[in-house]
Amino acid sequence: MNPEWVRERCLAFPGATEHVIWGTDLTFKVAGKIFAHLVLDPAPVWLSFKTTPEKFYELTEQPNIIPAPYMARAQYIALQSRDALAAEELAALLRESYELVVAKLPKKTREAVSRGVAVRVPTQKQSPAKSAAGKKRPAKKSVHKQRIGKKKKSGG
Repeated sequence: MNPEWVRERCLAFPGATEHVIWGTDLTFKVAGKIFAHLVLDPAPVWLSFKTTPEKFYELTEQPNIIPAPYMARAQYIALQSRDALAAEELAALLRESYELVVAKLPKKTREAVSRGVAVRVPTQKQSPAKSAAGKKRPAKKSVHKQRIGKKKKSGG
């Protein structure tokens, strides 16, 4: 198996997109969520993807399959060699990874993905507590808090 084989499989899934990150690495996402990561430059691992908790432990017992660095807590595994899994098994695991990620998406997003509609991923918004220059602005008190903070004068 080669990177092009993996790329073709991943991009065949509805709503799957490809992103170049960290130089030349390819990340495959659905609705902005990663389901597979392909390393093109020589590295200790060449492919990472999500799996079920049961399969995570089963697969990491096999040679050349390890918990994915930085992503093991989310049950991602990493392949250290291209022949760690048979092509049919890898294709099924990539499909499963995609389906696991889609299953965690909000219902409307899942439905859009299943219909083949392009899903726009919202960009990160700047925190309202920071100004455009990145400096912290003082938080505004709500009207309710301002009223509570005032002491009542006793008439007498």
